[in-house]
Amino acid sequence: MRTRVALVAAGTLLIGYAVAGALTDPELDPAGVLVFLAGVLVGHDLVWMAGVLAVGALLARFVPRRHRPVVRAGAIGAAALTVVALPLVLGFGRPPDDPSVLPLPYGRNLAVVLLLVAAATAVGCLPVELRHDRRTAGRHGAGAGSRADDVSTPGRVDPP
Repeated sequence: MRTRVALVAAGTLLIGYAVAGALTDPELDPAGVLVFLAGVLVGHDLVWMAGVLAVGALLARFVPRRHRPVVRAGAIGAAALTVVALPLVLGFGRPPDDPSVLPLPYGRNLAVVLLLVAAATAVGCLPVELRHDRRTAGRHGAGAGSRADDVSTPGRVDPP
């Protein structure tokens, strides 16, 4: 509880510092700031959160419960990497007369990093799977695990 209070206090002080700095800036355009903040709000709440909730619902439907935390973390990490790298992949800011501005193959590099995230997610699921296999082998005989342990009822979202 003390940590939460300290973090809220520090955040409040930082927000106050930012607002005081903005209000004392003679070149501040309040309308521009409000448009920016509205865009951030719309981008976060209508686009990002809607996407996260949709992907979370798909994961809850198709991923076994024991793997969901690791797969969720991998999916959110992959989405964040893609959002950050997408302007480079699409070439925004690259002038046609200067090919040295964005010289790297960003699409290929993003694909490699996303494959690494997928591999790390799979490696993160391995210990859970091995533990599950050991438990089900003891319950069901020599390694004959039940599929009922893996799959939720279709259409039903299990609590985390």
